Amino acid sequence: MNNQNKDLLDLEKKLLEKQEKIDKEKEAIDKEKEIIRKTQEEYASKLEKAGGLTAEEAKKELLAEVEKKETETLARIIREREEEAKRTSDKKAREIVVEAMRHGAVNYIPEYTVSIVKIADEEIKGRIIGKEGRNIRAFEQATGVDVDLDEEGVIRLSSFDQVRREIARRSLEKLIKDTRVQPFRIEEIVKETEKEVERIMFEEGERISHEVGVYNLPREVIGVLGRAKFRTSYGQNLSLHLLETAKIGTHLAEEIGANVDVVRIGGLLHDIGKVLPGDGSHVELGVNFLSKYNFPEAIINSIAEHHEDKPFSSIESVIVHVADAISGARPGARYEDVEEYGKRMKEMEEIAKKYDGVSDAYAFEAGRELRVVIDPGKLTDSETTVIADKIREEVTSKLAIPGEVKVTAIREFRAVSS
Repeated sequence: MNNQNKDLLDLEKKLLEKQEKIDKEKEAIDKEKEIIRKTQEEYASKLEKAGGLTAEEAKKELLAEVEKKETETLARIIREREEEAKRTSDKKAREIVVEAMRHGAVNYIPEYTVSIVKIADEEIKGRIIGKEGRNIRAFEQATGVDVDLDEEGVIRLSSFDQVRREIARRSLEKLIKDTRVQPFRIEEIVKETEKEVERIMFEEGERISHEVGVYNLPREVIGVLGRAKFRTSYGQNLSLHLLETAKIGTHLAEEIGANVDVVRIGGLLHDIGKVLPGDGSHVELGVNFLSKYNFPEAIINSIAEHHEDKPFSSIESVIVHVADAISGARPGARYEDVEEYGKRMKEMEEIAKKYDGVSDAYAFEAGRELRVVIDPGKLTDSETTVIADKIREEVTSKLAIPGEVKVTAIREFRAVSS
């Protein structure tokens, strides 16, 4: 027992000695650290005095130097990339545009202002003319077209309004097959054909919208869109122009990552105002019409801005503008400026229709002739002559048409007893 106590005391003594030794060594280390710290401060002070900068200022200067060096490196890289982009951008842009035009290619058929109906023999012309020309007058009045029977083997139908001309062509083909050619029968066939053409135009609206991948248009919009089948823009068939614009724009949008749906619908509908009645530009008419059907603002803007009437609000509007220009500017797309021609014909008719007693009016011969249908219950023969002269004077002065304008006023009285 005594031996064990002695061993414990010895062990405790050794531990105390080691602890004292550790404490002394720690104290010596702390002193060394303090000496080092003071030495660092001394050298830092000497450096600050020598450089004229504090430690914080030296740090900022060093960082600024590094930043300057890296900025120069980045600028050099950017310049290199810009130069490379300039070398390749023109080539790439041409490739994109050509590829877009290839995707937008459609079959093109020039549209004129005359339709031709071939006939088997000259006897048919006699039936079409009728007794004392009654049939031909009724046909021209019902359809609003000019009928030319001078050329052998064909009948030419002339009108700046292609819908009228198409109705007349189809009606005439039916009359040729029908043995009952008389004024009342002519009017019946023309009315039936008008309904038929309306159906055809709706089907055309569906066809071109589906061809570019648009399936959710309102029925009213589809019906109006289909009128483009019988409309030209500077001699270019409007239906084909809308298809081209939508296809070209879609491809461009895909290439640069724009909103494809906005461009597709905007390109398809950008010229819809050209087939809408009313005052104002086709852009205004189109925007006002489509706004009624809650189209997204981006689509409405692309239509409103496609002729730069307003500043571009999005990249999609720019693409629709570019696609429209590509379609119209490509070789062979437009062979003549008929826009002003159609506008002039329409204005001639509107001038005549505003006179009291005029029930309808049709312009022919590129504005050289205006045929006016008089309501026999409102005007006498003498009054009809005076109205015709007034219309001629107003048309000549307001529209500044060179040469003589012929105004033919038709006043026909019918009595029907059954």
